[in-house]
Amino acid sequence: MAVTITMPKLGLTMTEGTVSSWSKKAGDPVSEGDILFVVSTDKLTYEVKAECDGILASVLVAEGDDAPVAATVAIIAEPGEDPASLAESTPVPTPSETSKKDEPIEATAPAASSTQKDDENCKKVVVIGGGPGGYVCAIRLAQLGASVTVVEKERMGGTCLNWGCIPTKVLVHTAELYHETINGSDLGLIVKDASVDWAALMTRKTGVVDQLVGGVEGLMVANGIDVVYGEASFASAGSLKVGNDILEFDAAVVATGSETVIPPIPGVDLPGIVTSKEALSFDSVPKSMTVVGGGVIGMEFACVYATLGTKVTVVEMLDTVLPPIDKEISAIARASMEALGVKFYTSSKVTGFTDKGDKIATSVETPDGPISVESEKVLMSVGRKASTASLKLENAGILHDRGRITVDRFMATSVPGIYAIGDCCSPIQLAHVASAEGEIAAENVMGESKAMDYKTVPSCVYTMPELASVGLTEEEAVKRGHSIKIGRFPLSANGKSLIMKGYDGLIKFVVDDRYDEILGVHIIGPRATDLIVEGALALRLEATVDEVVTTIHAHPTVGEALAEAALAVNGKAIHMPPS
Repeated sequence: MAVTITMPKLGLTMTEGTVSSWSKKAGDPVSEGDILFVVSTDKLTYEVKAECDGILASVLVAEGDDAPVAATVAIIAEPGEDPASLAESTPVPTPSETSKKDEPIEATAPAASSTQKDDENCKKVVVIGGGPGGYVCAIRLAQLGASVTVVEKERMGGTCLNWGCIPTKVLVHTAELYHETINGSDLGLIVKDASVDWAALMTRKTGVVDQLVGGVEGLMVANGIDVVYGEASFASAGSLKVGNDILEFDAAVVATGSETVIPPIPGVDLPGIVTSKEALSFDSVPKSMTVVGGGVIGMEFACVYATLGTKVTVVEMLDTVLPPIDKEISAIARASMEALGVKFYTSSKVTGFTDKGDKIATSVETPDGPISVESEKVLMSVGRKASTASLKLENAGILHDRGRITVDRFMATSVPGIYAIGDCCSPIQLAHVASAEGEIAAENVMGESKAMDYKTVPSCVYTMPELASVGLTEEEAVKRGHSIKIGRFPLSANGKSLIMKGYDGLIKFVVDDRYDEILGVHIIGPRATDLIVEGALALRLEATVDEVVTTIHAHPTVGEALAEAALAVNGKAIHMPPS
């Protein structure tokens, strides 16, 4: 059956686009993901890819011609279909034929955005990378009056939107619903033969990602930001090379993100050994999987696949999983994962991989001696490194430490006018940190002097149950010399958590003994990743436990357990018997 390829809507105000070049010609075979043609507008360029395998039967818009949004540009046919009849049945509409329902919604971009490119005195800023750090930085720069160009080598939204945070959470959400369904008899849910349609889940994942990426692309247009697709490298301290073009700038912000670390373990290049990117797009749910690394990424994938029926083994070098998390909280998380069937080997080291035909044997040195773990897939999740190898930092004189760009608290590099944000420079590799750094960098590019404050950065882990943490752990507080008090409240004593089967949850406050100032908040249980915002705000305001306690929390909510945990710091929790 023929598939029509239409002119994409790349922004809220886009009505038509120009087919600037074709990568295929009529009659060529195409595979899903192949670049068909490049669309250009006054703000950006975009590669349109094939949505399926087939033959490029018809090219309906010539190179250099315009077509309205949603107009058919090309047709991909199955072998044997008549290209001529397909072309005749789908003529290209003219812009005037576009129906009113396709007219753009009026954008609410800043008034300066539409004219900023014509202002010769406007500061020209290039942002390298369109991820959550880069695109946020670009928008803030545009709001402040800069002429902004974003250079993106793949897709807007970066790793987070395309191959990280967002698609992972799509899988997590379905896994949670499936788990509740098959274990819901005590809730009155009886569903016979419940199963997961993996193909449908992959389609939904792609749909969510595409919608959000399209939203970011629309924001670029609405804010008057140019987007150039290609790989950038520094030609000098004032110019970039992108393909065969040179972009000169007054200031630049590097936001190139990070990539998976692949340690030099014998056999690590065997088929079936994957990174988190490939683990999002398996053809089917694997029967077994070994996860190398018990950090956030490894634990989230272990939880998803274990819930969907995969036999999962996690190997971690340290003596605990989720090492940055408070040890009391991470111990509860491990126990919950073990209840899902996940096997853990901590204080253990992977020494090699061997091909066993349809399985991979992972050799592991454990405290009890060497073992071999066989599995269909192996997920490498031992960490990430700055993605800067292709930038040619030396051409601009930018200092770095083994690829990680050196910055100060103002996000400035060693070269005046060049800044860096996100995973390419920050030791805290989180999307929301990159976004915050992006805003700081933008302000400073435009003449401010604002410093980045990492005190209130929350960390979230999307396992079952969820974990979230902000501020100092109990161990860190003691190590820094604080005399501390601890307040704990079990979520088994919270009505809303009990309704949601959050029996094993816990909220924990780490508090300075002298002033009752909150130093850290740690949560495991339902809605943990949403509740942690209150903890972050408390740290930002240097709040005491009394200020949390005297804030009335709604009932029935999981959030009211935060007030109970704060009360427990001084032994005054209402819904717990005296200790």
